[in-house]
Amino acid sequence: MKYFEYIVKEELGLHARPAGLLVKEAKKFHSRITIQKGERQVLATQLMKLLQLNVKKEDTIIITVEENAAIQIENFVKENL
Repeated sequence: MKYFEYIVKEELGLHARPAGLLVKEAKKFHSRITIQKGERQVLATQLMKLLQLNVKKEDTIIITVEENAAIQIENFVKENL
């Protein structure tokens, strides 16, 4: 497993549009991908749970992903969040 921290730059945080895009991207892989904010951790394929994390601009999230999808997911997050 690989993980990386990311500070959200999107003005409105992880709202419906970027969260939906993230879910769509995560579903392309057979890897387990999780997003963590504070003590809460959810699967990146579960839109409603992602939105319930209430990620705002400048919040730090931790993304954990299996090696085979790590580079693609990290690049996606940097480009879209």
